[in-house]
Parts: sequence; structure tokens; C-alpha cells
Amino acid sequence: MKKWVHSGAAMVLAAMLVFTGCSNNNNAPAAENGGTKENTAAETPATDDTASKGQDTLIVARGGDSASLDPAIVTDGESLKVTEQMFEGLLTYKAGTTEVMPALAESYEASPDGLTYTFKLRQGVKFHDGTDFNADAVVFNFNRWTDPKSPYKFEGDSFDYYDSMFGPDGSRVIKEVKAVDPSTVQIILNKPQAPFLQNIAMPSFSIGSPKAIQEKKDKYKSEPVGTGPFMFKEWKRNDSITVEKNPNYWQQGLPKLNKVIIRVIPENTARFTALQNGEIDLMEGVNPDDLAALEGNTDLQKIMRDSFNVGYLGFNTKKKPFDNPKVRVALNYAVNKEGLIQAFYGGLAKPAVNPMPPSTLGYNADVQDYPYDLEKAKTLLAEAGYPNGLPDELTFYAMPVARPYMPDGKKVAEAIQADFAKIGVKTKIESPEWATYLDDAKKGDKDDLYMLGWQGDNGDPDNFLFTLLHKDAIGSNNYSFYSNEEVNKLLTAGQSETDPKKREDLYKQAQLLIKQDAPWVPLVHSTPLLAGKANLSGYVPSPTGSEPYSEVFFK
Repeated sequence: MKKWVHSGAAMVLAAMLVFTGCSNNNNAPAAENGGTKENTAAETPATDDTASKGQDTLIVARGGDSASLDPAIVTDGESLKVTEQMFEGLLTYKAGTTEVMPALAESYEASPDGLTYTFKLRQGVKFHDGTDFNADAVVFNFNRWTDPKSPYKFEGDSFDYYDSMFGPDGSRVIKEVKAVDPSTVQIILNKPQAPFLQNIAMPSFSIGSPKAIQEKKDKYKSEPVGTGPFMFKEWKRNDSITVEKNPNYWQQGLPKLNKVIIRVIPENTARFTALQNGEIDLMEGVNPDDLAALEGNTDLQKIMRDSFNVGYLGFNTKKKPFDNPKVRVALNYAVNKEGLIQAFYGGLAKPAVNPMPPSTLGYNADVQDYPYDLEKAKTLLAEAGYPNGLPDELTFYAMPVARPYMPDGKKVAEAIQADFAKIGVKTKIESPEWATYLDDAKKGDKDDLYMLGWQGDNGDPDNFLFTLLHKDAIGSNNYSFYSNEEVNKLLTAGQSETDPKKREDLYKQAQLLIKQDAPWVPLVHSTPLLAGKANLSGYVPSPTGSEPYSEVFFK
């Protein structure tokens, strides 16, 4: 068996993947003469003494509320950025990267055939309710996720990430999870999976307290119990979530804060005003229009998150007219990506051509985008049987919350709506609250078009292409209900192929076919902009879009 203990753990088997573009936290030095300090949050190592003398509560502001606090049943970043504070998995990612490292498993090894993974667990770790973390707890969680008839799959719940990463019931990648002894777990696969370790490290596969799940039942999703650095305290819906220091946390000296309050302030400008007024300490989604004010304020610092996302406009392909690829391609020609970037991203984005960012293994740079060309769009609509444009008004779902890839969903939608009107495509914009938005998009009964995006979870192309566009992801993250059998075969093969060059070729072929089918208009790959108080330290933004606050302190 090949064994990993800390470094190099991002590989599966001897020849796994090489991840580029998302493995470094590119922190710039502090400004020397006035101005804003840029990306200084991680510069000064924290000590218990330093932290004890400073502010002990961090107030973070974001654009929308969480859908749930059970990491196993959510797919949205607003939920996962909170659960990350309270839960841990067997593996995690090194700060600011997608490099895999141990977490609740202190070491792990893989069999030469890539079918058996053995995890040695940390001993002495407790869940927040005082019960023991052990091999039985790990097995309980995996059995809950994999069994569609589990008594701990509560009404309305679905384990979308588990199904997306490891296949739906009937074609699971994971064959069995068993406790060898109280501190050893084996995961046996039906077939090799190249990104297996990357997948297991995702926060969706964090381990919850079996006792809490069994006793709280449906209430568990709003009263979570993990092993993480912070413990759940309070959730005021659409207002704030409070977590407090776990006094029995297994990592000595962490967390450095006593409390974290994660507030909901929907408007970007209102969040920035709150930061300037000292009401909050850290915020997501700085408007490009506020950048100059941020850079000119010596009490604040600018923080850049590595770009590892895609924002897109999706077509509901199970509804007419979007069951016709020529209509979908036509509307691709009617979207002015450069105009959107200048108007709403302040230049902090690049036009998206493919469904995954260029830094990802297997990105196909030879794929040609559909340029902004309204006359071409009209011609294609005519060829599809709509010479006067589409006859019916379409329901256009615009995101109600700001996300890294979509700073202002309604305004972006309005700009696209105006261009669509020029080619005879009438739309009605709707923006229900976030949890309803996601549920409606998943069902696909109300929307004709929708806006969403994806922040890469683990650095692997499978996490973009299979998760978002494979037929097995319909009902979870494939909101376009897109299925092309050749694409499905390529993406399925890419999961099990361990030769990086062969995997790259498979994903390049898939991107060509996806571009021809046009289930989306890939809009942008953005560089998310955050801001914090100048004395905030120890904060390292992750390219995945969420990170623990355990190392954060105030100078």
C-alpha cells in the first residue's frame, strides 16, 4: 500500500492529478505608504497571547441566509461556509489550496489497485455533544448518505453531493464502509475513482454526531453537532447565525476566537457601509464601484480570493423551446459577456467559454466561444422555426443573493433581458428567496431560464463537469436537465481513469460536445473580492469559496 501522512496527499495512486492555478494563496504585501492593506489577513502568525489581547468576536456579513446547517444535504455556498466552522471530515484542504491533508483521519493509505482506502482516525476526539468520534460514527454517516431508505434521511432531504460525487443508488462508486477497529475505517470501492481523496475532503462529507442525528431527527439540520472548532449557538433566520468556541477542540490553541457571528446583509453596498462603520469585521461580495473607497481607507484591507468558479445562465432543456439546441446556441450569441464584466464586475472577471475555469486539468482552450452577435442570434432563431422571435414570454430566474460569480444577479439579468428583447425573446424576471430559488431550479417546473454558478469544491474537473452536466446529476446540481449519452460516457470514464493525460483528453472531448449542445451560456470566471478590517489576521481565503475561521484573530 502507498501511504500518505501529510504532503503530496492530493494524488490518487502514483499517477493522479496535477492541479494548477489554485494551489497558492497569492497574498500581496501590505501597502507601505497609506492606502488599503491588500491580502494581509494571513501575514502575521497568531499566538494565544496575541489573540487574547484583541477582539474575540468576528462578525462576518454575506448576501443570503443558509438553506440548512446539515452539510450532507446542502449544495449552496451560503450553507457550507457556516457548516465549515462546526464540522470536519476525514480529510480537508490545506489553507488557501485544494491540496488534501489529514483532518479527523490522521493518516490514510490506498491499495495498489485503488479499490481500498484505509483511514487511521484521531483518538480522543469528541463531538460537541460529548460523544466519541470513532470508526462507528464514520460508518453511521456513510450509511446514512448511501442508503436511500435510511431512517435518517428526513423529509425533503437529499444527499445531492454524495450522489453527484459517488454515483446514484444502483451505481455507487463506494461499495462498503466498515469499521476495522474503533480507530480504523476502510472504504472499499466498486471501481477506482481518480478524484476520490479530493472528493472525500469536501465539507459535504463532514462527520456528524450519530447520537444528535438519531435524537434530533429533522431538527438536526437547524441544530447541528460536529467536531469542529466552533459549536452551534443560535440561528435567527435571514438575520444571523452564531457559533461559539469549542473548548474541547482537538487542535491545541484553536480556535483563536471565542465567537463568530455570520450576518445576512443582502445588498453589497449596505455590507460595505456596515464594514466602514465598524458594525462588521469581514464581508463577501464587494461591489466594484466600492473598490476605490476600499483602497483609500487605511482602516480596511482588500482580500482577493483565487478565481476558481463559473457563473452561468442555464436553459431548462426539459421545456420548449430549450429542448432545441439551435435555440440555445442562438441565445448564446445574444449575451454580451464583456459588457457584463465591465458593468457589474469592475473588470474582475474573464469571459467564460467552458463550464470550468482555465486553471483546471483538462481545460480545452481550443473550444471557440459564441461571440456577441445579435444578427447571428436572429438568424439561428429563424432556422429553428422562430423568424419573429419566440412567441411566449419566458420565466427568467435571477439570483436573489450575491455570490462570488454573480455580484448582482438582478442587474445582470436585466442587462441580458434587454439584449434578448432585441432578438424577439421576451422574459419575465423572478427572484424568490434563496432556498426557494434553489428548490424551484432543482425541480425545473417554474423556470425557463435561470442563473447560477459553481465554486469549485476540490480542484478536480470532475467536480465541474460531472457534478453539473452528467445525467446522474439531474435532480441535484444539473439544473438544466441536460443529458448527452456521449458526454455521459466521457465523464464517467474520466472519473475512473488515473492517467492524467488520458483524463485530460476525455474532458477536452466532453467540452467540445457540451459547447455544441449549449445547455448553458457560460458567463464569467470571476475573481471574488472581499474586505475586512485592517487588524484582521489569520484569515486565508480558499479557492473553494469557504474556509474555517479557526485561525482568525485580531491584532
